[in-house]
Amino acid sequence: MRWNRLVAMARKESLQILRDPRSLTIALTMPIVMMFFYGYGVNLDYKHVPLYVLDREGSQPSQDLLKRFQASEYFELVRVVDNYPALVEALDAGKCQLAVVIPHDFSQRLASGRPASVQVLVDATDDNGANIATGYAEAVVGAYAQEVQRDWLQRQGTAAAPAPPIAVEARTWFNEELESKDFIIPGIVAMVMAVIGAFLTSLTIAREWERGTMEGLIATPVTRLEIMVGKLAPYFVIGMLDTALCTLLAIAWFKVPFRGDWSTLLLSSALFLLGVLGQGYFISVVAKSQLAASQAALVSTLLPAFLLSGFLFAIEQMPAIVQTISRVIPARYYVSIMKSVFLKGTPPALLVEHLAALAIFSVLVMGLATRAFHKRLI
Repeated sequence: MRWNRLVAMARKESLQILRDPRSLTIALTMPIVMMFFYGYGVNLDYKHVPLYVLDREGSQPSQDLLKRFQASEYFELVRVVDNYPALVEALDAGKCQLAVVIPHDFSQRLASGRPASVQVLVDATDDNGANIATGYAEAVVGAYAQEVQRDWLQRQGTAAAPAPPIAVEARTWFNEELESKDFIIPGIVAMVMAVIGAFLTSLTIAREWERGTMEGLIATPVTRLEIMVGKLAPYFVIGMLDTALCTLLAIAWFKVPFRGDWSTLLLSSALFLLGVLGQGYFISVVAKSQLAASQAALVSTLLPAFLLSGFLFAIEQMPAIVQTISRVIPARYYVSIMKSVFLKGTPPALLVEHLAALAIFSVLVMGLATRAFHKRLI
């Protein structure tokens, strides 16, 4: 490998990037757009659930229960109706996701110490949201029931309700406020790098074929390896700059805590970026068409990074065959590293397995891309 030929190839590709406003715009603006789009658009926090109430009794105890729902940040009391058909209509029309029905004998049963039931109707078209909303409603009603039980026992001359034999004291680590953005945004950096890196490099060789400049490139003494390294070098610099930009946005704008080591972040980002750049280059060599190459790059990076990397969906909850497939997806290891570095501050020694997987993937893809390119016209 000759240094002067390598620099000349990198300079040639840099000039092509500067002369192509589309590629330059994609490289500079799409990371910011994707960060804001996913950072604000993807939210797993389930709060302010629209709530309708049918209070058949209208007593002081029933009003106390409603105030509990109003005081909770997880519910937003939209309306109190006076008949059951209005409640059903609200659920059918999507005006609320959860409805509470308080029976006419609610306070009488509480006063006599008998069990009192509250009906909760849930729109389960979104089954995950329905389970979460039901759990929140049960927690509100359960807390109110404990207070009512304590008051009733005191009126009966008992000091307090018997304490349960086991008490749970939960402490959340790494994401103390349970904010979904802290979980999502580190994974967005991986998606941005995968999509941008593979998309831009998928146009490199295909552009030479379409513009008719491949003949001149083949006639030069530049080797296959020098062509690949020279063409990928400018995109590697752009990719690392995009990574730094996304990381700064995550910390400064979205207020995601960063507890890890910057060297671990840079090393893992470089390894992952080399892999996706090599993947894009290989697609460009095989496709020989900018349109086909760009489409193949988007499909082969965006979908795996979104679905099989643990970005949004827990890999442990996937079928066994899908978990096995995810092991060959480099975004899986990079997303795990990013979340560990940002939220946990995991030392590099505990991330060796993931770093090694990224390194192996990069070497394999780069080798495959080099062998796929031949300096001939057919």
